[in-house]
Amino acid sequence: MPHMVSAEITQALSKKYDLLQSELDERSRRLWAATEAIAIGHGGVKAVASATGIAESTIRIGKNELKQGTLSTKTPEAQRRIRRKGAGRKPLTTRDDSLIEALDALVEPTARGDPMCPLRWTCKSTRKLADELRRKGHCISHTKVSQLLQEMGYRLQGTRKTKEGSSHPDRNAQFEYIYMRVKSFHQAGQPVISVDAKKKELIGDLANKGREYQPRGRPERVRVHDFMDKTLGKITPYGVYDLLTNTGWVSVGVAHDTAQFAVESIRRWWLRMGSKSYPKATKLLITADGGGSNGSRCRLWKLELQSLVNETGISISVCHFPPGTSKWNKIEHRMFSHITENWRGRPLVSRETVVNLIANISTNAGWHIQTELDLNEYPSGIKVTDAQMKKLNIYPADFHGSDWNYTIKPSP
Repeated sequence: MPHMVSAEITQALSKKYDLLQSELDERSRRLWAATEAIAIGHGGVKAVASATGIAESTIRIGKNELKQGTLSTKTPEAQRRIRRKGAGRKPLTTRDDSLIEALDALVEPTARGDPMCPLRWTCKSTRKLADELRRKGHCISHTKVSQLLQEMGYRLQGTRKTKEGSSHPDRNAQFEYIYMRVKSFHQAGQPVISVDAKKKELIGDLANKGREYQPRGRPERVRVHDFMDKTLGKITPYGVYDLLTNTGWVSVGVAHDTAQFAVESIRRWWLRMGSKSYPKATKLLITADGGGSNGSRCRLWKLELQSLVNETGISISVCHFPPGTSKWNKIEHRMFSHITENWRGRPLVSRETVVNLIANISTNAGWHIQTELDLNEYPSGIKVTDAQMKKLNIYPADFHGSDWNYTIKPSP
C-alpha cells in the first residue's frame, strides 16, 4: 500500500513555505522543496507539491540535482544561475520571427509598410496595435507591444515646430537692416519699441492652461464648456516693449484688434511712459510683424501713425519683420511670455483681473509693465482711399521701402 503523509505534515509544510516563499528565488525554491520531499521519503514529492503548489516535475528536477551532486562542482557564476542555460520560455520574438517587422510596419506605415494600412488614419495606441497584430495572426498583448516599442526605439512624442517653409530671399538682409537701425537709434538716445497684439482671451470662469498651487483637494472651479460669455466677451492685449529701458505697456482692448487700436496703444505708451523716459526724443523706431493690425500692407496703420506723428511732432520709422518670422519680434519672448506665465492656471474672471495680473508681473531683472483698460470701440472694415494715402508724409527707405521700411514725418 502507498505511504500516506499525515495532514499535520502537509499543514506544517504549507506554513513553512508561506514564511520562506518571499525570500526564495526559483532555484532555491526548487531545491528546498526537493530536500523536504527527500526527508519525507516515499510520497514526499506529492505531499510537498500539494502543500506548496510547486509542480511535481519541478521537485523531481531538484531531487536529481541534489542526487547527482552537481551543486558542488559548478563554478561560482553557474551556482548563482537560477535556471540552467537555455531553460525557460523562449522570447516571443524568437518564436515569431516576423513580429518585429509587422509591428514596425503598423507604427510607420508610410515608410516601411502598406500606405493603406488600417491604422494609417487612427490613433496608434498599444491596444489597437495589439488588436491589429492579433488579426494578422500574431499572439501578443498590449503590454508586450509597449515593451517592444521601447526596445525598437519608439517613444511617445508630440509634434515639434521646426519647418518654417519657404523664406523670403531678403530675410537675413532685413534682419541685418533692423539690427543696424536699432543700434543707430540707441546710440543717438532715441526710443525703439517692439509692438504686437497678444492672442484674444475669453473672460469668465473658464479653464486656463497651466497649474497653480492650491489647497489640496480644492482646485479652482471653472465651467465645463469654454463658451464665450456674451456679457463679458473677449479681451485683446496689445503690447509695447521698450528695448532700451526694458519696460512695457499693455492696452487691454475690449473691441476689435484694428490699426486704430494698435496706434492708440502706442499713443498711450508715449503719453504715460515714453515721453517721460525720452524727453528730448525727436524720432521713434517701431519694429513690428508684417501682418495683423500693424501689418506692412495695412493702409489704416500708416494713416493712424500719421495722426500720431502730427500730434507728437516726432517722426516715426517702422521696420517690419519678413513673413513667417514673427517669433523673432522681441516682445514675444521678452514680455508676452511673462504675461502667459503670470496668469497660468487662473481663470480670467473679469477685465480687471486681466489688468491686475499684467500689472503685477515681476521678474528677476526688476522690470515692470504698466497696463490700462481701453474701453473704446474700434470698428472694423474702415477703408482708406488713394487720396488719403497720397496725403501721407511718408518716406520709403532705400531697402524694401515700398513694404518693410519707411519713415513718417509730421505733415507740413
